Amino acid sequence: MESIFHKVDCLHCRLSELCLSNGLNKEEIQQLTSIVKSKRPIKSDEFLYRQNDQCESFYVVRSGSFRSFISNTDGSEQTISFYLSGELMGLDSLQNGRFYCSVVAMETSTVCELPLAKLNEIYLQIPAVQAQMTRIIGREIASDHDKIVLLGNRSATEKMATFLLMLSQRYYSLGYSGTRFNLSMRRYDIANFLGLTIETVSRQLSSLSKQGIITVDQRGIQIDNMDLLKTIVEPCLPKRVSSINK
Repeated sequence: MESIFHKVDCLHCRLSELCLSNGLNKEEIQQLTSIVKSKRPIKSDEFLYRQNDQCESFYVVRSGSFRSFISNTDGSEQTISFYLSGELMGLDSLQNGRFYCSVVAMETSTVCELPLAKLNEIYLQIPAVQAQMTRIIGREIASDHDKIVLLGNRSATEKMATFLLMLSQRYYSLGYSGTRFNLSMRRYDIANFLGLTIETVSRQLSSLSKQGIITVDQRGIQIDNMDLLKTIVEPCLPKRVSSINK
């Protein structure tokens, strides 16, 4: 797995359209590739970085998935986000140079490491990279807005349906099926993210299944009736999100 990871550069990466290399010419991509570090595969439940660590690099999910969370003073955790392939982690450190959240792998995963010192040099050499970074930051802000809508004054059914539809959109944008995917996150983490109990998450999945909207096979989810799912979700979401996969 690791040897295969080392052989693939930004030019030939299937995630290039989602990452910093999007819109660059061949020579510029090669310059960007020269600063990218590859890390060994990160095992499930292993930390990529911890809350309040000094940020020296940003990270792009190459394969697998990650969970970010904040540890409170009483030792409890609040899940903030889930990261899938092609998504950039570490932007929360831009405020003061330290990571706001901890990030842990939800399965065996790999990342591309972008050292900040060298990335700043690339910005000067290739302005298009900085422009793409600005677009990525904008995408993250929009995603945060969606989370606020998701976690607002919504019923458990609306939260669960919206969560599934958002995942559907993200997988679809990666070139995967938007109707059949796995939940790499544990139900406890989903419940923590949505502000629900584990029992409520299980009940909502069962309810959506009984209505013929989804099929649940352990961690596998198949959306059988996208229109019915959207009927639940659309009153809760901005138009740009509710119109996916039409």
